[in-house]
Amino acid sequence: MDLTSADDWRDIAQGRVIPSDGYCDQPYIVKTDDGAWLCCLTTGSRHEGAPGQHVVTMRSFDQGRTWSAPVKVEPDCELENSYAVMLKANSGRIYIFYGHNSDNVRSIVSHDGQSVFTRVDSLGYYVFKYSDDHGRSWSRQRHVVPVRAFQCDRENVYQGNIRFFWNVGRPFVHDGSAYIPLIKVGRMGAGFFAQSEGALLRSVNLLSETDPEKISFETLPDGDVGLRSPAGGGPVAEEQSYVVLSDGSFCVSYRGIDGYGVESYSRDGGRTWSAPQYRQTASGRRMKNPRAANFTWKCENGKYLYWFHNHGGHFIRDFWARPSLPNGDCSYYDDRNPAWLCGGREEDSPEGKIIVWSEPELVLYDRDPFIRISYPDLVEEDGNFFLTETQKNIARVHPIPAAFLEKIWQGMDGACPTPTPLLDTPGPWWPPAMRLPSFFVRNSVGSRDGGVRPGGGFSLQLELRPDAAGMLLDGLDHNDYGFAVRLSPQRELELVLSDPWGKQVLASPPLPEQAVVVTILVDGGPALVSFVADGCFLDGGEDRQFGFQRLASFLRHPNWVFQWTLSKAVANLRVFNRCLMTAECR
Repeated sequence: MDLTSADDWRDIAQGRVIPSDGYCDQPYIVKTDDGAWLCCLTTGSRHEGAPGQHVVTMRSFDQGRTWSAPVKVEPDCELENSYAVMLKANSGRIYIFYGHNSDNVRSIVSHDGQSVFTRVDSLGYYVFKYSDDHGRSWSRQRHVVPVRAFQCDRENVYQGNIRFFWNVGRPFVHDGSAYIPLIKVGRMGAGFFAQSEGALLRSVNLLSETDPEKISFETLPDGDVGLRSPAGGGPVAEEQSYVVLSDGSFCVSYRGIDGYGVESYSRDGGRTWSAPQYRQTASGRRMKNPRAANFTWKCENGKYLYWFHNHGGHFIRDFWARPSLPNGDCSYYDDRNPAWLCGGREEDSPEGKIIVWSEPELVLYDRDPFIRISYPDLVEEDGNFFLTETQKNIARVHPIPAAFLEKIWQGMDGACPTPTPLLDTPGPWWPPAMRLPSFFVRNSVGSRDGGVRPGGGFSLQLELRPDAAGMLLDGLDHNDYGFAVRLSPQRELELVLSDPWGKQVLASPPLPEQAVVVTILVDGGPALVSFVADGCFLDGGEDRQFGFQRLASFLRHPNWVFQWTLSKAVANLRVFNRCLMTAECR
């Protein structure tokens, strides 16, 4: 064992692997009546969308530590079948819904007729099979779900004779009816899906009808148009994720290409929806998200969780406006690492219940910034929480400490306890230097005598006086090795890190004018630095795509002096020997 973050549950490498053929996508789980976890997965031996892509299921009785042999939902797998979701009926029967290229279409043209796509995993028919043995096997016959055509279907390049679609959304139940999400695609082009919108398939009898040929479906919402982005938000609105609130309202979140997560509410069972809006924190700040899944879950305690990626803004829209970049190593779908959670709770509004959201907390990461973490599912069992996710080559299950989630929800009321600091002192003063955790150390364990990131972290919390400016905390030696905290004329809080191997200045977004308590979070696991002002995470606003920043790989440690200098501009300094959660920054 080396000195990596073996104890950091947030590192996805610590998760429990879900078997696949190589490529793996959308690992979603239902709990069967015989006590198993049943996981469905889209997989294949090549890349996403390659011929032979297919859906498998497998079972686990030990919370994802081990799995049964995968079972192919379509045994021959000659035709692409992809992107499955499952729903359990009252009888214990499990339905699995997925896309099937039944007509064996081998290529399609883009909406403008200028390009040909040989990827054919998002077209054909939406179908289902069922299992009456808890997912050990699936019915031989597949059944087509009738889907009403929308305007985007009729106006596609094939006038609706070929339909484009897929799904990532978890089915749900309300008032005895089953609801299965579907994402309609009207145009194929830049980014593959160039126009998209959300729909819902409602069945009033799926939960009780035993004859699959008698199951009925209707396509929602009413009218000819599905769930789209806010006005001016672009043509993409996809990967809708739904929850049912305590008053029966539906809330949906989804992705676009405008740099923010989108949400809408329905008060009539999905027939009509409120004008889509960008999702906001309780403080009124838009919640940034790139073109990536952002899912909402309702927990058994009646509270909510929101998975997203906490960066974006107009930078995402600008990127889509000029896709031809001199740097060919960029993708429309990059930067899904790390993943973040917000907690939610219901509040009343004139229209009905709504969800208000906490500040963000980092939940999962990979040490490689190019790894993309997405398509999660949430599982609760006996008071324990688990997240599944995939980075397209490895899918995993991750136990999530219940105490971590509880702190997120507590933080919404200002009730999250703050740990005892290593140092709690007023300024000005010359306190003895605290030894802060290293960023990079020699690995003295094992045969390879190299270096590793040990994980860990620290937090610096400063209570600023009204006239604060310039140097706030000085831990630099005569060679300028060590660290310092400064407040620039632009009111950017700067963390200076310097050693013989290099120097890095990590600057926060501009602080709010009235900011009093500011916290610098140094997280050694993902090697990130973030900033919090008066309990609000600084996400960069309109000035920056990212509020968090990555530590330089050459930095080793910040400990170069025996005494720090604390400015008179600082009313109080608190030092913590770990990276605090945003909820703890009070």
